Amino acid sequence: MRRRNSGIRFLVVLNLFLFILLTVTSGAQQSSAPAGSSAPASSPSAQPQISAPPASQSAPAQPSPGQPAPSQSASPSPQGQAPSSDNGVFVFKQEVEEVVLHATVVDSHDHMIMNLDRGAFTVYENNQPQTITSFRREDVPVAMGIVIDNSGSMREKREKVNKAALNLVRASNPQDQVFVVNFNDEYYLDQDFTNNVGKLRTALDKVEARGGTALYDALVASAGQLKNAKLQKKVLFVVTDGEDNASRETLEQAVKRLQEENGPSVYAIGLLGEERARRARRALETLAQSTGGIAFLPKTLDDVDEISSTVAHDIRSQYTIGYRPTTPRSVGGYRTVRVEARAKGYGKLTVRTRSGYYAGTEQNPGSGN
Repeated sequence: MRRRNSGIRFLVVLNLFLFILLTVTSGAQQSSAPAGSSAPASSPSAQPQISAPPASQSAPAQPSPGQPAPSQSASPSPQGQAPSSDNGVFVFKQEVEEVVLHATVVDSHDHMIMNLDRGAFTVYENNQPQTITSFRREDVPVAMGIVIDNSGSMREKREKVNKAALNLVRASNPQDQVFVVNFNDEYYLDQDFTNNVGKLRTALDKVEARGGTALYDALVASAGQLKNAKLQKKVLFVVTDGEDNASRETLEQAVKRLQEENGPSVYAIGLLGEERARRARRALETLAQSTGGIAFLPKTLDDVDEISSTVAHDIRSQYTIGYRPTTPRSVGGYRTVRVEARAKGYGKLTVRTRSGYYAGTEQNPGSGN
């Protein structure tokens, strides 16, 4: 009997202890749970949610100097600003809607004048004077396309033309980026941007003189290639011996494409025969004059090499003039452009630059050189 009674007392004490332990544990769990919560914090079904922090939550601590900032969502840019990269850091800078002109100045004897300052120039857009916002007179590298006629009539001329094209490259800024397009009734990018003379020579030696002359198509395609350039200043150097007879583009369409904002200047050499000189001459002069370049119409093939040196000198002796148009780019449409220069000690000065542009048709991603 004593043993039975001892066992009963033991069971009673044990049950009482377990009851007290369960009561205390249950109370602790209830006091730690948030009000209104029905699922435990450790529930596998609970997924993290991204939401705005409560207004009462303190702002995150700023990183110490030299430590990277924590990754955050990009904030909207301030109005009128554009993103850019500054030493690898994403920053916002004020966007300047500047039109850039490259201008050559000559006197009445056709001598280049290269010592003028900003105050000598006046820019007109749609006959309204504009405020010049930037000005420089230094040799800057250019992105240049060499566009050579590869039609059947050019077969005997290509050797001297190729030599002249290479001399143009050698006489240009060593930091220029140049590509080569050969064209007949089609056009071919035979060398992408490079300053390697050997690669350019190889591309120019790809002579397959045959077919017709799709000059306008080749120029439009080359202008499109220049949009990939990292350099701001752009030039097309074209040599042809005849009238366009194979393009899908018209002369008017080609001029419009070349006059897109930040479009290239066209320097053209026409090796023209008498029987087709009038229309071909008009086409080359229109392409050059509308873009601020020059059309050369030499009497003999032997003049081409000297012309290429003249083109190189012209490109390297220009003023770069920037202005912010009084009519916003967003208005669009064609804008006429005229630049005048006056300076003490000089008589009549002529400024050669593009005659106009189509606003808002192209934004230059280049470096601004």
